[in-house]
Amino acid sequence: MPVYFIDTFIIVFYMGGILVFGLFFRKYVSTTEDFFLAGKMLPWWVIGFSIIGTNIGAYDYIGAAGGAFRFGIAQANYEWLGAIPAMIVSALLVIPYFWRSGVYTVPEYLGKRYQESVRTIEAFIYGLFLVALLGIFFWASGLMLHTYLGWPLRLSILITAVIVGVYTITGGLAAVAVTDVVQLGVMFVGGISVAIIGFWKAGGVKVFFANLASAHPQHLKVFLPLDNPDYPWLGMIFGLGLVLSPAWWCANQSIIQRTLGARSEWDAKAGMLFAAFPKMMVPLLVILPGFFALMFASPSEIANPDQALPWVIRNLLPPGLAGLVFVAFVAALHSSVDSTLNSASTLWTRDIYQRYVRRDASDRHYLFVGRVLTGCFVVFGVLFAPVTDKFPGIYVAMQNLLSFFQGPTLATLLLGILWWRSTKWGGLFGLTGGVASAGVMFLFKMNFLYVAWWSFVVSGLINIIVSLITLPEKPEKLRGLVYGFIERDKKAQEILKQKAEG
Repeated sequence: MPVYFIDTFIIVFYMGGILVFGLFFRKYVSTTEDFFLAGKMLPWWVIGFSIIGTNIGAYDYIGAAGGAFRFGIAQANYEWLGAIPAMIVSALLVIPYFWRSGVYTVPEYLGKRYQESVRTIEAFIYGLFLVALLGIFFWASGLMLHTYLGWPLRLSILITAVIVGVYTITGGLAAVAVTDVVQLGVMFVGGISVAIIGFWKAGGVKVFFANLASAHPQHLKVFLPLDNPDYPWLGMIFGLGLVLSPAWWCANQSIIQRTLGARSEWDAKAGMLFAAFPKMMVPLLVILPGFFALMFASPSEIANPDQALPWVIRNLLPPGLAGLVFVAFVAALHSSVDSTLNSASTLWTRDIYQRYVRRDASDRHYLFVGRVLTGCFVVFGVLFAPVTDKFPGIYVAMQNLLSFFQGPTLATLLLGILWWRSTKWGGLFGLTGGVASAGVMFLFKMNFLYVAWWSFVVSGLINIIVSLITLPEKPEKLRGLVYGFIERDKKAQEILKQKAEG
């Protein structure tokens, strides 16, 4: 099916417009706090929309549609298993400690709670992950433009990199967060439009699902068998529901950084809780395009499952609407890329460069370094993008990378917040031991879901054992960083207030 001029015009107009819109915020960036944390002025509603804009980007729309095309409704477990509960836990338990401690990054908090070596290791691991993640997102963006418009794949990747890279380098987190808000609105309009048109062409919702059940009954199974090589049901419950999902919402720098830029602790918590509401609609938006491609496309038309979404847009939607909807998904991709870029720059500038290269430079210098690193990551992401094609799909590529360290990170973070007895040595050996165990499990080709679960268990056990045989931390170090000590401070303040009033 040809691409009409009106669709191409809409896409090009959007890409130029979002670049200009993002560049507008460069005038508000004069310090590192402006660049990395938006001057700590983000209100709750911008935080909430930006979190969802970051979350349902390339990873969800392209990867989830491809996953639904390949595996079926089991793909929706990434949204159903633990996302909302994990967001509530993050808002009420984790975010308050991050925000009160005044940190810029998750590794910086772990450094305060444990020791600087824990901060460095976590920053290095997460920093490498975010840079590799850029390659996945650039690949998804390029695949979209290539499949829909027929542009060369490498040119499509380069165009995305230039547009998002320029406004992220100049405008920092403020530009990223506000453009995410705009992009999120476009995303929801696009996703709902695809659902309506798809069901209409199928003859209605009941007819569509009846035909799907008849032609592909295995695609309507919520949980896949234990012998499924990718999504075994036991691995989904333990690996995804109890580890990968909570770790994503509690320790992912790209997500957490928005709350660290909040104008108050209340805004930080409210932003995460508010984000849970639009999150409930995500399964509808990201799974259905994969089902439509499965039912309407011939096997020869979709060689790669991750091409399911652009195929649906190009072949099911009328001219004009196709361009608008395609722009919605390009917006989703851009929101993922800009958030990852800004977070990677923050980690490498604050936790690596400032700690080990130049400790006492001016704020202006660190702002310059942050922008330079952002540009370097754009280049690296473009070069790394083709590696994504080595995996069965975007989702599998993403989760394999995450399972290397998400389990140990979550165990280290939760023990640090909830258990005052966890020591600096427990944190260090727990984190490194957990990551090492994940590497061993990968050598034995264990499913990534089981890798996430067992590395979480191993990390937690090592942390507990080592902490019990080493000296406890001093109370003044833990104050404001551990749950029990904040409660003690509150009670002490109440007693002092009562005495003063009496």
